[in-house]
Amino acid sequence: MERADGFERQRLSVVPRPLVEAALARPVTRRIVVTDAGYFPRAADHGRHRPRGAAETIVIVCVDGAGWVEVAGQRTRVGSSTAIVIPGGVPHAYGASAEDPWTIWWCHVRGSDVPELLEAADISATRVTLSLRAADRATALLDEIATSLERDSTPARLLATSGIAWRLLTQLAVDRLLPERGTPLSRALRYLEERIDGSVHVPELAAMVGVSPSHLAALFREATGGGIVAHHLALKMALARSLLDTTDLPVAEVGRRVGMDDPFYFSRRFRLTHGMAPTAYREHRKG
Repeated sequence: MERADGFERQRLSVVPRPLVEAALARPVTRRIVVTDAGYFPRAADHGRHRPRGAAETIVIVCVDGAGWVEVAGQRTRVGSSTAIVIPGGVPHAYGASAEDPWTIWWCHVRGSDVPELLEAADISATRVTLSLRAADRATALLDEIATSLERDSTPARLLATSGIAWRLLTQLAVDRLLPERGTPLSRALRYLEERIDGSVHVPELAAMVGVSPSHLAALFREATGGGIVAHHLALKMALARSLLDTTDLPVAEVGRRVGMDDPFYFSRRFRLTHGMAPTAYREHRKG
C-alpha cells in the first residue's frame, strides 16, 4: 500500500494555506514561495497519484535508491542524482522502487516567476526529470529550506525560503546548461580554457571532439549564448582583467599572456569588450 508520508526519521513541514495566500499577495514572495518541504529516507512504499495535478510545482531530488515518475502516460525510472520537477497542474504519479526505495529531499513552490524558472531548466508537462551534476548543492539548498520552515512560517521566514528556492531552481537550470563530462561540448570547452594564450580553428576543434563544425557551433550557442571564437575571446578577456587587477605586469605583457602579441590589437579588443583601455581599466576604482 502506498504512503504519502510517515517514514522513519522523515522531516516534513507544511505552511498553512492562509499564510501561503498571504505570501502570494506580498512583494517578492508573490514571485516564488515555498509551501511544503521535507526529507524522506528509504521511503518504502512511498507514492502519490494526482490525476488532476497539484496547485504547486513539485521538486524532488533523489539522493539514494530509486523510484519512478509518470507523466503523459510515460513512466520514467529515477535514480540517485536525479531531480523530478513537475509543473503545477500537470497530472502525474510518482513513487519509490519496491526493491530499492529512494531517499529524497523535496519541496513545493508557487509564484508568478515559477513558470519562467522552469522554462530555463527546460522543464515542461512532458519533460520532468533532470540529471544533476551538482546534486550536493541542490540537496544543501533543500536542507536549508526544510530547516527554515521547521522553525516557523513567519513572513520573514517565508521570504528567506523564497530566496533559497530561487537559488535551487536556477541551480537546476545551470545543471541543464553545463555539459556532462566527456561530451564533445565539455571537451571543446576544456580545450579552449587550456589554450587561452593561443588561437582557435573551428574545423580542427570540431574534428578533435568528433562533430561537425556546424553542430559544434550550435552546441556553443545553446550553452554560452554565442559562438566558439566569441567564447574563446571572452576567456582571454577574463584572464586579462584578472592580470590587470592582481598584478603589475605591463599591458603589453598582459596581452601576450592571452595570446595577443600586438599590444595595439590587444588594447583595441579590450576596449571593444570593456568600453575602456586596459590602462584606464587598471586605474578604475573597483569594489
